Amino acid sequence: MKLVIVAGPPSAGKTAVILKVAEALAGQETIGVVKFDCLATDDDTLYEKKGLKVKKGLSGSMCPDHFFVSNIEECVQWGIREGLSMLISESAGLCNRCSPHIKGVTSVCVVDNLSGVHTPRKIGPMLKSADIVAITKGDIVSQAEREVFAFRTQQVNPKGRILNVNGITGQGAYELATLFAQSPDISTVQGCSLRFSMPSALCSYCLGETKIGESYQMGNVRKMENLDQ
Repeated sequence: MKLVIVAGPPSAGKTAVILKVAEALAGQETIGVVKFDCLATDDDTLYEKKGLKVKKGLSGSMCPDHFFVSNIEECVQWGIREGLSMLISESAGLCNRCSPHIKGVTSVCVVDNLSGVHTPRKIGPMLKSADIVAITKGDIVSQAEREVFAFRTQQVNPKGRILNVNGITGQGAYELATLFAQSPDISTVQGCSLRFSMPSALCSYCLGETKIGESYQMGNVRKMENLDQ
């Protein structure tokens, strides 16, 4: 089974892009989707309406990136049991420091032109280590803005394939689907490695502390410098 990981900031158009890719691959691949989110999502119903097998997982109070890496192996085994030829994992709208990409697995980052031309350099491993970067909402900005955004994305990820995809019309989805179809087959991600370490955490607030003040802060705590000057 092929595994493709799709990540990106909130509302970048990940679901719309996946739906258009699934349409382009109809008849070629048996596709399933695992939708990860934080508190709530109706995206699973959109996939079901298109006839795709889907599972959703809500991380609740846990970081959705950590939730993803704790569950992705079980999702792969579910896809194999269902007889899928391709499983697409859609992340929650992750923070810009997240690292959901796995070595040896096709990894995609979806970003949108509306986020601003300075956004690519503000995104960490989620963009920098992706094999493919799909840029959406190009029909809403000028040609100059599209070119600047794509150029700065390429600066951040020189080795990545940069594609412009329209989640409404499907323009560019066929080219992206072709890259999805070239993904290597896997039987498990057990023992595989992330391309970059997860964001560090585990402080008193991670464990449920709500009071503010230095005496309540324990564990992995970082302070800003020069605030006493």
